[in-house]
Amino acid sequence: MLVKLVTDVDLNEAYSYLQHPGAGGIDLFVGTVRNHAQGKEVVKLVFEAYAPMALKEMQKLAQAAQQQWPIEKLVMLHAVGEKLVGEPVVIIGVASAHRDVAFTACRFLIDELKKTVPIWKKEYYQDNSVWVNAHP
Repeated sequence: MLVKLVTDVDLNEAYSYLQHPGAGGIDLFVGTVRNHAQGKEVVKLVFEAYAPMALKEMQKLAQAAQQQWPIEKLVMLHAVGEKLVGEPVVIIGVASAHRDVAFTACRFLIDELKKTVPIWKKEYYQDNSVWVNAHP
């Protein structure tokens, strides 16, 4: 498994890592910075994490997924630092023999990451900014 907090989320790194001869299905979820939130125009986001705990929680989720489904490879990457509109901030990827497992495990991982991993974001608008839980 590849589990990291990164300053730059690299889609090619994630896809390359997921390559496996036994994988007939690879599912990649890519979360990006959108241009609006709370009815306002978003200029940028800044992500912060308590790295030791965030990585520990991400690894626990990855292990739980591997115990529940027959996964060949798994990737969880989340950005920290400043990100502009359109930039990727999170990648969840699962490679498995069959697509259904890849889709199901990927959905589980992103949903649980949003619920449990200590990552926060600051949303910057044209007129102000506000800290919010990145994963409410």
